[in-house]
Amino acid sequence: MALDGEFDFQARACRHMGSPLYGELGAAVAAALRAGDPPLTAIMADHADATHADAIPLRLLGAVHALVLSGAAPELAPFYGSDRVDPAPAWPIFRTTLIEHADHVRDWLTRPPQTNDVGRSVPLLSGLLSAVAWAPLPVRLFELGSSAGLNLRADHFRWEGDGIAWGPVDSPVRITDAWRKPLPAWLIGAAAKFPQVEVVERHGCDPDPLDPLDPAAALALRAYVWPEHHDRRARLDGALDLAPQVPAEITRTGAGEFLSGLRLVPGTLTVVWHSVMRQYVPEPEWAVVVAELDRLAAASSADAAFAHIAFEPAGDYRFVLTVRHGDGPPTELARALPHGVPTFV
Repeated sequence: MALDGEFDFQARACRHMGSPLYGELGAAVAAALRAGDPPLTAIMADHADATHADAIPLRLLGAVHALVLSGAAPELAPFYGSDRVDPAPAWPIFRTTLIEHADHVRDWLTRPPQTNDVGRSVPLLSGLLSAVAWAPLPVRLFELGSSAGLNLRADHFRWEGDGIAWGPVDSPVRITDAWRKPLPAWLIGAAAKFPQVEVVERHGCDPDPLDPLDPAAALALRAYVWPEHHDRRARLDGALDLAPQVPAEITRTGAGEFLSGLRLVPGTLTVVWHSVMRQYVPEPEWAVVVAELDRLAAASSADAAFAHIAFEPAGDYRFVLTVRHGDGPPTELARALPHGVPTFV
């Protein structure tokens, strides 16, 4: 798909998922690229051959949002975060901002998107409850594509919704509308039986990890939250507040290499999970990931158990939670909206 088509696709997705501002801006960028707008064409010159997995539209939108959040684009600020402002007049100001801060934008375009969406902890943690009910052992938690590792702290989040509540009541992360009725029996039973999950190890990997304690990294994470998504921003702020209290290790490496060094440990349940990261992994590396997951699954036993939990796209706007217990097949347990909530069957 040509780059203008990528922006059109992202614009449609943003409108569908509650961001009229990004829908407007994405479509305007697409039109400008088709028209050969010289300044925009120059800014995007190094990315003319980018693929869908590179998510260039999200990088561009994140670059400008970071300027707004840091106070460097005050003229744009009124359009960001208000549900009542007409987004149409934002485009000429947005274009001027791109031109005036071209070096900043070019730098952001070289970075992979960092969307460490805390709402995705709901399907992930639901899968974890399913796994612990299957193998009630202390958990070693490993995450592929961890970004800043915020969801490695998911057992310290509070989530509620339609008849279920789980997690510490005093958590700075409170996720409402987590599940939509009818609630599955396996979730009701697991949540009641395991009001807490004992996590004894938290370790993730990412090719370009962020330190949640670094203000610049926190700005990057906030910049990738769409302006109208106030609940997502509140969840992110809470997770950033929680991060210093719950240590987690993130290794700068790819998923295949990370898994190659992983072994099961007697007396524990080793869990590998990931959310909306598969699309960023090249096919050759993903083949290594699959082989390593199969190796771990084959080694699973009652005393040294293994589970694989994935929350990934399965078609346009369709995202599914799958869980693999030991060497069994992956089973679809639930679906959710792209940012994780609400989750439903």
